[in-house]
Amino acid sequence: MKTSDAITSLAALAQETRLGVFRLLVRHAPKGLPVGVIARRLGLPGPTLSFHLNVLAAADLIRPKKNGRSISYSANPETINELTSFLMENCCCGRGGCRPRE
Repeated sequence: MKTSDAITSLAALAQETRLGVFRLLVRHAPKGLPVGVIARRLGLPGPTLSFHLNVLAAADLIRPKKNGRSISYSANPETINELTSFLMENCCCGRGGCRPRE
C-alpha cells in the first residue's frame, strides 16, 4: 500500500460517523447491509449517509453492490488487510511479526 492510500484510508476513518458506518459493515461482513438498514441502525438522514458512504468508498474501505433498485455496502477486507499490514510493516525492527512482551 502506498503512503498516500494509507493516509486516504485513515482520513476517511478519522470521523465519528464514518467510523460507525465502517464498524457496522465490518460486523456484517462479508454480506453487507442495504443503505436503508444502515441509515436506520445509525439514525442518519439519507443525504448525510450518502456523503459518508461516498468518502468510505472513495478510500476503497467499503464497496457498493447494486441489488435491483437498491444498493448494499460491504466492508472491503483487502484494503483493510493492506492498511493493517502497512501500519505494522516496520514493527519489531521489520522482522515481520511481534512477540508478546516477556
